[in-house]
Amino acid sequence: MANVSTTSKPIDAKATVFGGYLFLLCGSISFLLFLFSAIITKLLPPSSNQIVSAVQNDRYYCFLVPLTLPVLVVAVYFHWLSMKLFKHA
Repeated sequence: MANVSTTSKPIDAKATVFGGYLFLLCGSISFLLFLFSAIITKLLPPSSNQIVSAVQNDRYYCFLVPLTLPVLVVAVYFHWLSMKLFKHA
C-alpha cells in the first residue's frame, strides 16, 4: 500500500460554527420576512405606503409556499432514497 499524505488544510472549527450561525440567521430572517408578507400584512389595516399596500393586495406568494411544500417533501424523499442507494451500492 502506498503512503498517502493529506495536503488539504484542516477544517477551522470557528469558521464552521460561524457559517452555521450565519445560515441559521439568514434562514430565520427569510422566514420572518415571509411570515410578515404572507400573513401579518393581511391582518393590518390598509396602508398608504405603496410597498405595504402592494404586499397586502398580493395573492400570489401567500399561496406559493404552501403549494410548494408537497414538492419539497417529494424532493427530500428522493434525495434520501438516492443517498441510501449510493451508500449501499
